[in-house]
Amino acid sequence: MIKLIVLDVDGCLTNGQIIYGESGEEIKAFNVKDGLAIKSWMRLGHEVAIITGRRSGIVKRRADELGILHLYQGVKDKRKRLEMLCSDLGIDAATEVAAVGDDLNDLTMLELAAVSFAPADASSYITGRVDNVLSRRGGEAAVREMIEALMRRNGEEEAFLAQWQ
Repeated sequence: MIKLIVLDVDGCLTNGQIIYGESGEEIKAFNVKDGLAIKSWMRLGHEVAIITGRRSGIVKRRADELGILHLYQGVKDKRKRLEMLCSDLGIDAATEVAAVGDDLNDLTMLELAAVSFAPADASSYITGRVDNVLSRRGGEAAVREMIEALMRRNGEEEAFLAQWQ
C-alpha cells in the first residue's frame, strides 16, 4: 500500500513557468484540483512531502495552506532526502512510496519510489523511465490524476469518495 506521496513543484504542481513581478517577487500558479486531492489523501491518514530543488516563499505558503508537514526546498540530492524522510517515518520506499517528477533532477528520487509518475509534458528522459505517464500536464491537475490512480491502487476509492458525500 502506498502511504507517502512525494511531489516535485515546478513542472508537477505548477506548469513550470517562473514569473517575476516588477519588484522581483516570484509568481507561481497552483491547481486547486491538486490541492483538494492532496487534502483528501491526507485525511485518509497518508503522508505528503514536497521535495524541490528551488526555494520559494510561495511554495511554503502553499504547503502550509494544504497542511503538508514535510517540505524540503533547495534540495540537491532528492533521493538522499527521500531516504532520510522514509527512515524518519518508518516507511519503505520500495513498497510504500509514490513520487511524481518531470525533469532530470527528479530521476534518482523516482527510481527509489515503489511507483513513479510523470506529467504528460515531462522530459522524455523521465517519461521513458517512470511507471506511469499521466495524461495531464504539470500544473493542470496532474497530481490529482496521480492521487486518483493511487486511491484505486490502494483500494481506497470508496473511502476517498465518502469524504465528500
